[in-house]
Amino acid sequence: MEPPVVAAPPSGEPGVLRRNAVALGFLLPAAILLTVMVLYPTIYTIIRSFFGKDAHEGFLPSGQFAGIDNYKSLFTTNILVTAIKNSAIWILVAPALVTAIGLVFAVLTERIRWAVAFKAIVFMPMAISLFATGVIWHVMYIKDPSQGAVNAAIGAVKSWVSTPGALSSASPSTPALTGSPQSGYVLQKPVSAGSTTLLGLTAIPPTDVPSGAKQVATLQPKAGAITGVVWRDFKPGGGVIGKPEQGELGLPGVHVKLIDSSGKTVQRATTGDDGSFTFDKVGSGSFKPGIAASTFAAPFGGVSWLGSRLITPAVIIAYIWVWAGFAMVVIGAGLAAISREVLEAARTDGATEWQVFRRVTVPMLAPVLSVVFITMLINVLKVFDIVISIAPGSTQSDAAVIAVQMWRQSFGGVNDFGLGSAIAVFLFLLVIPVLLLNVRRFRREV
Repeated sequence: MEPPVVAAPPSGEPGVLRRNAVALGFLLPAAILLTVMVLYPTIYTIIRSFFGKDAHEGFLPSGQFAGIDNYKSLFTTNILVTAIKNSAIWILVAPALVTAIGLVFAVLTERIRWAVAFKAIVFMPMAISLFATGVIWHVMYIKDPSQGAVNAAIGAVKSWVSTPGALSSASPSTPALTGSPQSGYVLQKPVSAGSTTLLGLTAIPPTDVPSGAKQVATLQPKAGAITGVVWRDFKPGGGVIGKPEQGELGLPGVHVKLIDSSGKTVQRATTGDDGSFTFDKVGSGSFKPGIAASTFAAPFGGVSWLGSRLITPAVIIAYIWVWAGFAMVVIGAGLAAISREVLEAARTDGATEWQVFRRVTVPMLAPVLSVVFITMLINVLKVFDIVISIAPGSTQSDAAVIAVQMWRQSFGGVNDFGLGSAIAVFLFLLVIPVLLLNVRRFRREV
């Protein structure tokens, strides 16, 4: 019995649109958003970069055509050249330091008992925005050590090495004492053993009188020694110049010296709370007492981190403080994936810990290190908010990078959208090689 005749299949294949209708339906919204939010702004920015400041805005710019003048300005305007130089410094310094510090931290977390707490502390800055980080570091960088934490720490360390003088400045109350705060003061009339010396100072504000100052001492000669007093030769309501009186204060902490006839300092002393001092066993001969210049050594006034010379390194330090935690976590994950057998084999072969780190750990972490480095490279090219928040208005031009200048030219009051667009295109061209390097790395890993 013959089988029933089967109907012939319909002629022709379904069209491309019909075959991919579902896929196109899902892709269409994304394509529209990509066109509206990425593709069109990119094309518009490129076109706008060839027009001047007063060009007409619209769906496409028109009017004042400037050609490549905006691009010439990138390399001829001082502020823009400074921004390009700063960006080059960022590229050369920040990614390498973030990667290196993250590597060190990641290795440390495997060697310390409180690794969890250490990771939390280092990673904590990532929880806040770069703008908030900038505000924090701006306060920390204040020059006055009583307000800025960084300068307060530096001042605390410096005070261990060299202490500030008891006085900021002073003048002699009589012509018998000559000199200056920079070189110190010397009594011109020589004295010998058993004599007393009066070193009166004036022009000292009450607020500069050292704490603990007491009524000036009454001197008594001492055999074989030279005694003296340094005091604030000023008495409210009047008094006798050059003579210690009731109501006048001795100056504690003053560094005094004794100079022999050859000009050599033979003894040093420091005044007590009542301003008195003694040079014992001075021997025969004549001497000239004096006040050492160290008495007027200025206290630590702070480093001008927010000044024009240090503002860029200061911002980079704050940036590293934020991103070191990110690098530590990523590199730490790669470190955890390394086979411990390889490391133990290297140690068994006699390698030191430094050799294991340099010749085994680092090469095996190379793919992870490249991920961190390239990520930081892209980030520093577009760094913006931390620069704006740390650098004050007076030095913002000295700290500016390409992204900051793009914003300042377009929206910072200049309203030159042509030059701002040219800066944006220039920044885009700088990022492209890094992006291609990243894509190449992804393909190699796949």
